[in-house]
Amino acid sequence: MAHNKLSTYATDALTAARLEYAKRNAESERLQSEGASYMPGGNTRTILHVLPFPITFASGEGAKLTSVDGDTYLDFLGEYSAGIFGHSNEDIKAAVSAAMDKGWNFGGQCTYEKVLAKKVVERFYESGLELVRFTNSGTESNTMAIAAALNFTGRKKILVFTGGYHGGTLIFPSEYIQNPNVPNSNLPHDFVFAPYNNMAATQEVIDNLPAVSLAAILLEPLQGSGGCRAASPEFLRFLRKQATDLGALLIVDEVMASRLGPNGYCATAGIKADLISFGKYIGGGMTFGAFGGRRDVMALFDPSKSPVQHPGTYNNNIVTMSAGIAGLDIYDAAAVAALNARGRDMKIKLQEILIRNGLYPEHPAGASRKILEIDSLNGPTFVLSQDGISATDELLPKMFIAGEGSLLNVRFSGVDRASWQGLFYHHMLQRNIYLAARGYTPLHLALTDSDVDQYVAAVDEFVKLHREALLF
Repeated sequence: MAHNKLSTYATDALTAARLEYAKRNAESERLQSEGASYMPGGNTRTILHVLPFPITFASGEGAKLTSVDGDTYLDFLGEYSAGIFGHSNEDIKAAVSAAMDKGWNFGGQCTYEKVLAKKVVERFYESGLELVRFTNSGTESNTMAIAAALNFTGRKKILVFTGGYHGGTLIFPSEYIQNPNVPNSNLPHDFVFAPYNNMAATQEVIDNLPAVSLAAILLEPLQGSGGCRAASPEFLRFLRKQATDLGALLIVDEVMASRLGPNGYCATAGIKADLISFGKYIGGGMTFGAFGGRRDVMALFDPSKSPVQHPGTYNNNIVTMSAGIAGLDIYDAAAVAALNARGRDMKIKLQEILIRNGLYPEHPAGASRKILEIDSLNGPTFVLSQDGISATDELLPKMFIAGEGSLLNVRFSGVDRASWQGLFYHHMLQRNIYLAARGYTPLHLALTDSDVDQYVAAVDEFVKLHREALLF
C-alpha cells in the first residue's frame, strides 16, 4: 500500500464507517436533532457526544442495551464503572423498591445512610477511611476533599497531574496544563501541575514551590479518563512521603480505582491516604459520591463543632443509600477477585492478538510477551513490567492495550490516533458491542466469558482488517 494512501487510511475508513452508522441509526439521529432544540448539541453529558451523533437507548437488561433503532448491544461500558451490577440486578431492584415503599424525600436523616456509612468505612478503612460523608457525584466528592485540605492546612496550592480527571470541574488533559487559559469548566483553585508517574519531574516541581504552600496532592492511582494508566507503587510511595514531609494532605481519587481491590486501591498498594474520594458503583448504580479519611480532618464537617458547610439535598437520598447497601454486599471480596481475574485474562488475549500480528515492537530475549504496560502521555514509553525494560518513545505501538484488573482501554498512538480511535469504536458498534468512544472498557458483573470472547473476536477481526495500515 502506498505511503500517501496509508497517511489518510484511518480518516477515510472512519468517514465510511460514520456514513454506515448514520444509515443504521436513523431514529437516534432524529431524536438527536429534536433534542438539539432544547439542549445545546442535543446533549447534557459531554462524554457521550460522538460523531456523527450518539446512539439513543430504549432499554437495558443484564449485560445488554437495546437502542431506539432496534439493535441490541453487549454493554462493555458499564456506565463508566457506575453500572458494575449490569442493567437489571434483582437484589438492587428489590432493595430500592422496599425502601421507596416507605416514602422518600424525607428532608431528614434516614436509617439507610447510617448502614451504608458503616459498610463503606469498614470496607475502606485499610485505605485510610475513618469517617465518611456522602455526596451526589465523584465531582462533588473531590470538590469537598479539596475544601477539606484547604481548610485543614490553611494553604492554597494543590498538586495535580497530567491526564488527571477528578470530575466535571477538575479536568487536566495535557493541553490544559500547557495552557490553563484555554476555555474550560475548572474551578479556579491554585493548581500546580506535574507529569504523572514521573518522580524526578514531580520532585522538581515540589522543590520550586514556596515554603509551606502546598495544601494537597490530588491523584488517581489509576487514571480512568487518562487512558487507564496505573501509578507505579514507587510513585505512590513517593507521593505519600512527600505529603507527610511537607505537611500536605494526600487525596487519592478512588472514584473508579476502588473497585480494583477488596478494601480499595490504597490498601492494595500498601499506602494510606489522608483523604479519599469515591463514586460510581458504591451507590449501586444510582447517583453517588463520597469523601472521607482521617478523623481529625473530617472533624471539619462535624456541624456540632465546626462552621465548615457541606449541604446537599440528595446526599442521603434513600434510593442511593438502599441501592448502595445491596451493591456492596454483591460486590464483595470474592466478586472483586473474580472480575479482576477476568480482566487480566482478557487483557492477555488482546495483547496476544497484537503480538501475533506484529503490532507490538520487538523486545529483548527472555522478556515476557504477555505482561505489557504502556504509558503514553508523559513522553510515551513502552514498558515490559515483568522485568522493567523500557523501549524508546518511537517504539510505541500504533494500537495497544492499557489497564489493570477489570479496567481496560484499547488505545492508539500517532498523529492520526483520534481517527483510529473513532474507527475502532464504530467497528465494535457494527459488531453490536458498546463501549466508550475512547476505547475505555470497564468490565461488569453481568458479563460472561462468552461475552468476553465475542469482544476479543471483534478486536481480532479489527486488527486483521487493518493490519497493514496499523503496521505502517
